[in-house]
Amino acid sequence: MASMGEILDGKYEILTEIGKGGMSKVYLARDIRLNKQWAVKEVEKNARDRNNKIVVQSAIGEANMLKKLDHPALPRIVDIIDNGKVICVVMDYIEGVPLSRVIKEKGAQPEDAVIDWAKQLCNVLDYLHTREKPIIYRDMKPANIMLQTDHSDKDHPYGRIKLFDFGIAREYKENKTGDTECMGTKEYAAPEQFGEMGQTDARTDIYCLGATLYHLVTGHTFVENFKPIRSWDPQLSVGFDEILTKCTQRERENRYQSCAELMYALDHYKQWGNEYRRSQKKKLGVFAALFACSILSLGLGFGSLGMRTHTNNLDYEQNMTRAKNEALVENKIGYYEKAIDIKPMNIEPYINMIEAYKEDADFSTDEEQQFKSCINSNLVELKKQSDYWKVAYETGKLYWYYYGYGKTDDSDNQITRMKAAVEWFNDVVQYGDKNSDEYKISLIYRDIGIFNRDITLDIEEASDKGKYAPYWENLRSMAEQVSGEDQEIVQLELYRLIMNSIENYSRKFKADGIKQDDMLAVYDTVCEKLEALNTNSDKTDELKEQLIDRKQTVRQSIDSAYRDGE
Repeated sequence: MASMGEILDGKYEILTEIGKGGMSKVYLARDIRLNKQWAVKEVEKNARDRNNKIVVQSAIGEANMLKKLDHPALPRIVDIIDNGKVICVVMDYIEGVPLSRVIKEKGAQPEDAVIDWAKQLCNVLDYLHTREKPIIYRDMKPANIMLQTDHSDKDHPYGRIKLFDFGIAREYKENKTGDTECMGTKEYAAPEQFGEMGQTDARTDIYCLGATLYHLVTGHTFVENFKPIRSWDPQLSVGFDEILTKCTQRERENRYQSCAELMYALDHYKQWGNEYRRSQKKKLGVFAALFACSILSLGLGFGSLGMRTHTNNLDYEQNMTRAKNEALVENKIGYYEKAIDIKPMNIEPYINMIEAYKEDADFSTDEEQQFKSCINSNLVELKKQSDYWKVAYETGKLYWYYYGYGKTDDSDNQITRMKAAVEWFNDVVQYGDKNSDEYKISLIYRDIGIFNRDITLDIEEASDKGKYAPYWENLRSMAEQVSGEDQEIVQLELYRLIMNSIENYSRKFKADGIKQDDMLAVYDTVCEKLEALNTNSDKTDELKEQLIDRKQTVRQSIDSAYRDGE
């Protein structure tokens, strides 16, 4: 087991133990190169749980699952270390307290706070459920939700949350009649997690979320003390009471059928209830009085429909024009949002919004949530449009080159950016024009992203052999396609990716049959283009200088890998 002050893998200094489970421990560690803190989860290779299952398999499974995901509310996996006796998974260190401790120390939480957390949790569950292979979390509970200590986010005044512990999460499999194992925490688990009711699905997570929210807002667990939340506190809203009741129905068909449906209810919970219905009845009475008058104008209705369409077209064009003439990026994006509301199937406002996000060379997590709120609600229908792939292509590049999540002054987030872009480039491959240049380059982007997403665990599992040659070919192809017409940040990020790959994998490339002359040719091309590139901002000046400073180190990696006798 790790000891205080120990240096893991020559990189991570163990500072203190911050948690433990039945068969694992979690430590706070410091990256001695970057001076950055990480959490290290340590699992004994031979440890078994109460069902005699080897625990390390669950830890590797959890890491395998998380490495494919990229969401602000999920921890990132950055390294896997195997020292023979234990497996150490290095991941984001989340400063905060679990909501289980918040309830224990402070009791029931304010409804407004719980609603805000509910929306954040709904957002991350929707992300999991809408992967190409949907992921069912299955263990939502206060102990697995970390409330971060920084409450400076104006969009989340009660604090941002992080969801962790994916030990029993699973991929949903179509045509499967049940789960292999019954798992979950009794106080929050759905009936189908412990019975013969078929395999768990997205509605299982909705039940668990409802039970968790019930505990947060009442201070009492759902299973042992079930009664309407207003029985505990009459000041709680009727709307939220009805939402939790629907979430926790025994039969899945009676629950919300998706997190998108639940999110809509949470956004409108104040409109659910007797008081709201009474106000609507009054409005209905006024409407009934006016209805007779409206019959008289029926003949004019068809004309007004055409007028409305004409007005919508004018409003759409007006917002697009205002956006193009607007200097402030926030206002520009606001106009594009309005245009999308009017014509959600038009791709132009989405693509123009993406271009606006690029103006400061940083696509922030707040901007990401703003963009997702525009596109996700329309995504199913957008994918049916013949030109949807163009939106996917531009979104992929936005994430690949500009995504700001995980970037600090001490370290870059290139792997995070690539992981987040993979699904969008995959959409280009799935929906795009196979004869277009964008389709061909998207194949390369996607495969490079998948390689960098998976390679750490592939190395850990000794399954990486043979994966370096196709990766090299993709890098070489991308190097050939970059031109002086590309934005300088795009060129520099590509050069950085190639130099990082050569420095880290020269020996692996050699083992997979890549010739030294081929590698030197790409290296020389990158160096020539790098020297010739004119940069026009402090950010790109600094990045260019960093890459030039690394040229000698990268060249030494090639020479060392191909030295005679090695």
